[in-house]
Amino acid sequence: MTAKKVTLALLLLADATSAQAETPKDFVAKYTAEAGAGFKPSAARGKSFFTKEFGVSKDMPSCTTCHTKDLNASGKHIITGKVIEPLSPAANPERFTTTKKVEKWFKRNCNEVVGRECTPAEKADFIQFAIEGGKA
Repeated sequence: MTAKKVTLALLLLADATSAQAETPKDFVAKYTAEAGAGFKPSAARGKSFFTKEFGVSKDMPSCTTCHTKDLNASGKHIITGKVIEPLSPAANPERFTTTKKVEKWFKRNCNEVVGRECTPAEKADFIQFAIEGGKA
């Protein structure tokens, strides 16, 4: 094998490795570590956060406004009318599988509903709640 082919093979291998999907548990671990020593994710806190009415937006007072209280069901964006696939990874295997998407949606939704970016602890708690299928 020539040096050029070896280099190409290594580049393709590196690209394939970096494109591997992450899992919801990977995100819980990441945000738990970012939250700091002693933090333990809680599905009960995740549920409380998800259902809390923040009052930042009269159109979107809580996450449940668009996502519904059932994480296994589809929701609908209150303003655009766009269907939102279920938040539970059990009902939607594509949920919480890439850093780019997870960060994009937490940033957008937290700013719109909570009025600020969510903390790593809030993210870990919410994803733990979602992993447990919305049961807490």
